[in-house]
Amino acid sequence: TRQVPALEIDGITISQSLAIIEYLEETRPTPRLLPQDPKKRARVRMISDLIAGGIHPLQNLSVLKQVGQENQLTWAQNAITSGFNSLEQILQSTAGQYCVGDEVSMADLCLVPQVANAERFKVDLTPYPTISRINKTLLALEAFQVSHPCRQPDTPAELRA
Repeated sequence: TRQVPALEIDGITISQSLAIIEYLEETRPTPRLLPQDPKKRARVRMISDLIAGGIHPLQNLSVLKQVGQENQLTWAQNAITSGFNSLEQILQSTAGQYCVGDEVSMADLCLVPQVANAERFKVDLTPYPTISRINKTLLALEAFQVSHPCRQPDTPAELRA
């Protein structure tokens, strides 16, 4: 389907971040990425969907090409701040150490790359103390350091760590 990300695993190819994460959760449940408690699990999915479906697509390259070169930065900043306004409010009621409580979840896997995008598009994160705190806490974890967008093999030179 030429979609990224894509994961070839167990003889199949899965595209779309949330589908990949859910498959890994179902087939390799350690570490757990969805809480056992149904209410917490719903909150994790709500936050993940907000980021993956409501914020992130609006700054994809295919969308930015449609808005024109001169409008791209403003468009991306507006999409991110609009989404972060909602996300910050939600996290104020769900967060512990991480997005939902004190265990890393699928929501955290969505948050870190979205904050990296916000930084890439020069979004002022000052109005988002909860988002910023959680992101900083996550970036202290080795798994998030090695998987950060700025450390991937296909990262453009100017965005590399």
